[in-house]
Order: sequence, then C-alpha cells, then structure tokens
Amino acid sequence: MTVTPPVAARRPSRGAGATALVAVAALPLLLALTGPLIAPHTVDTPVTAPFAPAGDGAVLGGDQLGRDVLSRVLHGGTPVILGALLVAVVTTVAAVLIGCLAVLRPRLGRAVERSADVAILLPPLLGIMLIALAWPGGGRWAVIAAAVVLGTPYAVRVVAAAASPLATAGYVEAALTRGESTSYIALREILPNLRATVLTLFGLRFVEAVYVISMAGFLQIGPQPPASDWSLMVRENASGILLNPWAVMAPSLAIALLAITVNLVTLSLTPDTTAKAVTRS
Repeated sequence: MTVTPPVAARRPSRGAGATALVAVAALPLLLALTGPLIAPHTVDTPVTAPFAPAGDGAVLGGDQLGRDVLSRVLHGGTPVILGALLVAVVTTVAAVLIGCLAVLRPRLGRAVERSADVAILLPPLLGIMLIALAWPGGGRWAVIAAAVVLGTPYAVRVVAAAASPLATAGYVEAALTRGESTSYIALREILPNLRATVLTLFGLRFVEAVYVISMAGFLQIGPQPPASDWSLMVRENASGILLNPWAVMAPSLAIALLAITVNLVTLSLTPDTTAKAVTRS
C-alpha cells in the first residue's frame, strides 16, 4: 500500500522562501541606509567637470556642478526612506485605530466614511501644494505632513472594509455581551485578524509615500538645493542627461528599486490566509 505524503510535506516551506526573499530584497534597502558610510566623496565637493561621463574619478560621472553622482545617490537614500517610513507608520496606525472603531460605532463609521469620501476626491498634487506651501518654512516635514493627511482617508476605508465582516462575528458578539469596552474589542478581537490587511496596507503606504516625497522633491516643494535628494537630483540634472545619463538614471533607478524592494518584502511577510483544499484519490 502506497502512502501519499501530505501536501504540506511535498511543498516547499513558505516560511523558508519568505526568509530568503526578504534577505535578497533587503540588500538594496540596507545599501541605501548605509550609503553615507561608504560614499567615496562628500556630497558638496566637486570632483570632476560638470556632467562629466563615468570615469576613474567618478564611477557614475559628475552632476551639474561636477559633484560625484554615486556619492550623492548613496547619501540621498536615508532621508527618503526615513520620511516614507514615518508616513507609513503614522498612516497605518491611524487607519487601524479609526477603522476598527468605526465598524463598532455606526455613527462614527458614517462620519468617517463621508469625511474619507471628500478627502479622497482632493487631487493629491493640489493637496501637497496646499499643505506644503502653507506650512511655515516648508521643507521635508511639510511634505511628510501632506502625505499623512492625504493617505489616511484611503487607508481608513481599506481597514474599515476589511474589519466590517468581523464586527458581526461570534467572538465579537460574545465580547459585547460580556460588556467589554470598544477599544478592547477593536484591539484584542478584531485587529489580530487583520494582520494580512495591515501589513499589506503598510507596504502600499510606504511605496506611495516614496512617490509623494519624490514628486514633491522634483517640484522643489520639499528639500531644496544643495540637499542630496534623489528626486531633486533628477530635476537638477535633467538638462545634462545627454552628457551624463547616470546623473538622472541613477537616482531614478534608486527610487524604483526602493519601491520594488519594499513591495517584495511586504508580500513575503504577509500571512497566507488562503485556504488550501486537499483532495485524495
């Protein structure tokens, strides 16, 4: 008699695959964070001629002022990553708290839904400009605040939609019968069942924050020259793209690689909630 091994035994472990994917995908992220420590030159010292091609003095050539492109790219990753991380954390935490409470309090839920509908209709670029330009002194903090304000309504709608079916679950009704508080039910009964949604939402908010911060930097709403910001580098060096393409391509590729890396890490860490059917012949 032949015994067929269980499906789980015949398939590779998802945990091992996820760990390997995280290790590979996290390398560019770690490189961006440790870039200032390994940069060959300072960010503001000219080392070659303006828009000089890649050579021995500068691996990726020079920018519009002759500064080393590679060094500026390595220095420009940390502020973008930290800013996007702050936006993602604040937006996700706010969305989780508001979304879980909204499904337990219908009146609050209706107010949140109407407010989110109005906020989502605001064009992102217009919202960024209004908030960033009204912020005293402008700068990176204004862009971060704009990204949080514009991203939270959509995130709340996502969490509320995922938590709505759970609000009528048996264990939630049992907690209500026991007289548990709303905050207890939201954080202890509903939130643990939203791990996949919350982790995915965090990854999406991080990627969107990267794009929002980059777009603001390209429009010079956030960081100002001579800051070593990836999006600012694209704007500053656009006029010399034919002389040294790396001055524009390197920061552009860094932004894209950062977004792809975070997406891969988030997907690999998301719990697999798909039920697998096992059939026997």
